[in-house]
Amino acid sequence: MNIDIKSAHGLIPAIIQDSETKNVLMLGYMNEESIQKTIETGKVTFFSRSKQRLWTKGEESGNFLNLVDIKNDCDGDTLLIQAQPVGPTCHTGADTCWQTPNNANYGFISELEETIESRKENADLEHSYVASLFAKGINKIAQKVGEEAVEVVIEAKDANDNLFLDESADLLFHYLILLQAKGYKIDDVIKVLKSRQK
Repeated sequence: MNIDIKSAHGLIPAIIQDSETKNVLMLGYMNEESIQKTIETGKVTFFSRSKQRLWTKGEESGNFLNLVDIKNDCDGDTLLIQAQPVGPTCHTGADTCWQTPNNANYGFISELEETIESRKENADLEHSYVASLFAKGINKIAQKVGEEAVEVVIEAKDANDNLFLDESADLLFHYLILLQAKGYKIDDVIKVLKSRQK
């Protein structure tokens, strides 16, 4: 690993990222000794500027950061450390030092799930298709997923890619509604898929 410790007065910034959610958990500083200890123990260890000593995250609280991977940037003066947090990362008890939850985020899919949840909670049956589906119950929602699945299969056999993608979007949308009707989210399905990975 090509790390230029000297250029940073013996310390190098280390960005800590959750290896699963990819959220940034904290920023710390490391020296050669703390990097070596991190690699040897598998527990992320910093050089504490306030304590002027090595400090293993979690040494007092038990909220360790278990090392998964270390990468250095193109200039060799910043580390990206992927870790699995054991408990909250911040000393305040928050998941991250930015006081944000360390939840998995799937971009637009997560935004869509939030919209579905909001429409379900607001229950504006007159103006919301989603709310009206939830009001009709699980059987109607499951039926819609079945209908959309059949339409995807039909369009897959034809040559119109636009219709295939439109129907695929309808299927995914209704499947996200069905998941919430059952009390789940896409992250629950992804966890099952990951558990099957060999």
